[in-house]
Amino acid sequence: MIHPSPAFGRELPRMLTPPPGARSSALAARLAAVESRNVTFLGPDFPVFWTEARGANVRDADGNVYLDLTGAFGVSVAGHAHPAIVEAIREQAGTLVHGMGDVHPPALKVELLEALAELAPWRECLGVLASSGSEAVEIALKTALLATDRPGIIAFEGSYHGLTPGALATTARDDFRGPFRRHLHDGVRFVPFPDVLEGEDASAGEALEAVRRAFREGEAAGRPVGAVIVEPIQGRGGVRVPPDDFLRELRNQVHAEGALLIFDEIFTGFGRTGQTFALEHEGVTPDLLCVGKALGGGLPLSACLGSRDVMDAWPISRGEALHTSTFLGHPLSCASALAFLRVLEKEKLVERARETGARIRRGLEEALSDEPRVRGIRGRGLFLGIVLGGDAPLPGAGADVAAAALQAGLILLAAGDQGHVVELSPPLTLTGPQAEAAVQGVARAVREGLDAWEA
Repeated sequence: MIHPSPAFGRELPRMLTPPPGARSSALAARLAAVESRNVTFLGPDFPVFWTEARGANVRDADGNVYLDLTGAFGVSVAGHAHPAIVEAIREQAGTLVHGMGDVHPPALKVELLEALAELAPWRECLGVLASSGSEAVEIALKTALLATDRPGIIAFEGSYHGLTPGALATTARDDFRGPFRRHLHDGVRFVPFPDVLEGEDASAGEALEAVRRAFREGEAAGRPVGAVIVEPIQGRGGVRVPPDDFLRELRNQVHAEGALLIFDEIFTGFGRTGQTFALEHEGVTPDLLCVGKALGGGLPLSACLGSRDVMDAWPISRGEALHTSTFLGHPLSCASALAFLRVLEKEKLVERARETGARIRRGLEEALSDEPRVRGIRGRGLFLGIVLGGDAPLPGAGADVAAAALQAGLILLAAGDQGHVVELSPPLTLTGPQAEAAVQGVARAVREGLDAWEA
């Protein structure tokens, strides 16, 4: 066993062997023998297997120390294994590990829903807890149907809302949808998502006009639209930020049609963009809000939140809930979430996201200013995307950059429907030296990865 140094969590990359090392390669072979081949991509130089993580550091099975610039899919907003969160989980595990969430609830479920109501944008907020982002989206779509009695849904090109059937119906990427298309809800219409950086996409005006047409088409097809679902910043779509005022105009249009607006803030919520929620950047209040990822402090937890007026579309429980699950309001996850929310406030992580994000963005823009194969950098706070390609996207180039970064001890992910974006969503606890190392290392990996893509 490798014992961590006191600095683990704040370290810079430290590579003992080129990844993947012998132990990670052996684990990959073992995994291939027991896991469905569709789940984990196994290649000659990928993946590495994690054994330990703290702060912004990850250690693999071969002892290499990495700088995690993904936040483990954006989950580790407060850093991996934050001491206050770990202690809350440890203490809760000694008293109540599991409860009966919709029958005899754990007391912590009440505390967490009260804390979320304090953060939510409505005067009176009601919520439904769940375990995954996909489930939170399913709850939001069910709520909209109950509230409007309209089965039609409008979603956006480039969107990712999850892979369970209802959420998958609103996820745009065909590689996810294709095999299951015949089983998906046929009342979903996709419209362009306006993006000021990639000029081939629709403008805000064109996107809003497409929304208007989708409402009319839904009515004509006997599927009147009751819900519009949107990510305020598209995550897996490539950290795509809409033009100023687009979300406000969208909200006004949706309400004029008598439908509900759902914000999917599963990725952007809880400080990631430099505000508690991304909706605050434009002061737009949706009807329903889906949150997850960071909320659980590292444990599985999500929620669908909404105003009392909307959420009261659900009937009063008479002993059977219309939407529930075995692990609803799980005590360990609730304890972890409450500790995370305290850390978020006490350590001023929202402010740190703004400051560190601006520093990294400036550094990357300067370091890559002479690189013609980079179109630009977009995002907010510590949610950034480097768009690869001059006049046109470079399909798959993001994976080459991520591979080059891994060799240097940086963990990155590719994003975008063509894999042409390098996504950065590190822990908000990133130190100054780590932020500087990230700028230098990512800029170098971009050049090396683009060279490999062209070779």
